[in-house]
Amino acid sequence: MKNILPKNNLNLSKIFLWIHAFQEQVKNTQHQLPKQRLKIASEQLRNNTIETSLAIISDLEQIAHNHPHYHWIIIDILSTFVRENAAYMPQEEVRSNLSTKVGIDIQAALTVIARRDANKDPENEQLDLSFTDMRGANLNGANLEQTNLYQANLAGANLREANLAGAILSAANLEGANLYLANLEGAILSVANLKRANLTKANLHCASLYLASLHGAILDDAILDGANFRETKFSE
Repeated sequence: MKNILPKNNLNLSKIFLWIHAFQEQVKNTQHQLPKQRLKIASEQLRNNTIETSLAIISDLEQIAHNHPHYHWIIIDILSTFVRENAAYMPQEEVRSNLSTKVGIDIQAALTVIARRDANKDPENEQLDLSFTDMRGANLNGANLEQTNLYQANLAGANLREANLAGAILSAANLEGANLYLANLEGAILSVANLKRANLTKANLHCASLYLASLHGAILDDAILDGANFRETKFSE
C-alpha cells in the first residue's frame, strides 16, 4: 500500500525535528526490553502533539516488524488511537464541518494498519474501526478483510483495490468513495450509503446490500453475482 499522507499546513521541517528527537530517545532505550519500549510509546501516543504522534507511530511499526509477537498488540493500540481521535460524528455535525478530513496522524496510523502483515493477525481477533470518521482517508490497496467498519464515515475515501472481503460496513457512509477494483466479496453493506461511489470492476460477489443506497454509483464491470439487492435504492 502506498504511504501517501494528506496535505496540510504543518511545518514539515518541524515534524522531521520531532521525529529525529523521538528517534534519539528510542536509541537511548534500546537496552530496554521491547515490552518496555512498547509501554512508553503507547503511553506517549495517548496525549501528544501530531509531530510526536507521527514519530511514535513509526516506532510502533518498527517494533511490530522486529518483534512479531507484539504485532496484534500494536495494531490494537493504533486502531484504538484512531477510534478515540477520529470518532464518528453525527450527520448534523458533519454538515457543519464539511471541510474536516482525516488528520495526518490518523492517516499515518491507518497506513500502518492497512499495510500490516495480516497473516500475523490472531484467528480469534477482529480489527475494529467502527464508529470512526475517516472521510477522505487514503486506503489505497488496504487490507481490511473482515474488519468491523460499522457506521464508519468513509465518504470520499480512496479505497482503490482495497481488500474489504467479509468486512462489516453496515450503516457506513461511502458516499463518493473510490472503490475501483475493491474486493467486497461477502461484505455486509446493509443500509450503507454508496451514493456516487465508484464501484467499477469491484467484486461484490455474495455481498449484502439490503436497504443500501446506490444512487449515482458507478457499477461498470462490477461482479454482482450472488449479491443481495433486496430493497436496495438505486434512485432517490
